[in-house]
Amino acid sequence: MSGAHGGSRGGGAKREGTDGAAGNGDGEGDALRVPLDGVLDLHTFAPADVPDLVPEYLAACQQAGVLALRIIHGKGRGTLRRIVHAALARHPAVAHFALDANWGATVVTLHPRDPTSRG
Repeated sequence: MSGAHGGSRGGGAKREGTDGAAGNGDGEGDALRVPLDGVLDLHTFAPADVPDLVPEYLAACQQAGVLALRIIHGKGRGTLRRIVHAALARHPAVAHFALDANWGATVVTLHPRDPTSRG
């Protein structure tokens, strides 16, 4: 892991780990660990990983009861922002999202997890 809110650029599906972090559950050495503290900094990830990472992070946060999130994508040309917003618009757990005041992050509110659902 490279920082408090980042990780390696390893491949594979990211799954919630037993330590409360979203991570690569395949047990390989390139396991990706992201703390479920509501802040996801995408600067350490390849843009190609973001379309899979964001929905899995949202699901893991919702499962853990973390419903107020901040996803840091940076200002730049807006490529990561567009990828993030597209993923958020499609995800059923998202109640609301909007650009943060500085435009380098998006704040997200998730719906509470349905207590009758499994998983």
